[in-house]
Amino acid sequence: MKKLTAVCFALGILISGVAYAQDTMKSDTSSDSTKSAPAKKTVDVTGKISEDGKSFVSDKDSKSWTIVNPAAVKGHEGHHVTLTAHVNADKSEVHVLSLKMAK
Repeated sequence: MKKLTAVCFALGILISGVAYAQDTMKSDTSSDSTKSAPAKKTVDVTGKISEDGKSFVSDKDSKSWTIVNPAAVKGHEGHHVTLTAHVNADKSEVHVLSLKMAK
């Protein structure tokens, strides 16, 4: 009987330790995603891509944005387009997800 009690007690401590570790892992990953949340905001913006394909000027406020992945806009240099992109306003950068020609 004493052996069974000791095994149950040890098992209880082990399970609570595992549960605590999982809870800690969840809170760590959620705090990482909230730190990078501003960089992951997806927006549609219309404007013109520069001739070199490395920047974009929006029609709305004439703000210039650096294109993080210029390969995504290859072939559309100098064109008036609508971008769907992740925006990092702090760095004035856009990561282009897709684009289509504006009317």
